[in-house]
Amino acid sequence: MEFPEELKYTKDHEWIRLEGDEAVVGITDHAQNELGDIVYVDVNTVGESLSKDDVFGSVEAVKTVSDLYLPVSGEILELNPDLDSSPEVVNNDPYKKGWMIRMRVSDPGEADGLMSADEYKQYVGA
Repeated sequence: MEFPEELKYTKDHEWIRLEGDEAVVGITDHAQNELGDIVYVDVNTVGESLSKDDVFGSVEAVKTVSDLYLPVSGEILELNPDLDSSPEVVNNDPYKKGWMIRMRVSDPGEADGLMSADEYKQYVGA
């Protein structure tokens, strides 16, 4: 299981990579492993401004549907276009090709409260 050091992690198993005033968000390797085969990613919040911990979409696996929570406040700019035709990319490459959204961050300081890779690894017992 991977835990990239450059990312921050949430207790709901999302990751965030800050890139200036924008960020990329997805679900962790642990989350995709627990969910199983992902068959659909639903994000209908593009263009909306949401607060930290708001639901920005959902991910559907063969046996369950799980909400996706925003790690920091901001505006949803883009859904990964590859997820429409190939949602399984989240299972195969959750940190690179399987990212879910790009967003504009309204308060970068909120990321300070998220877990580091080591803290998240300990949180999930890896």
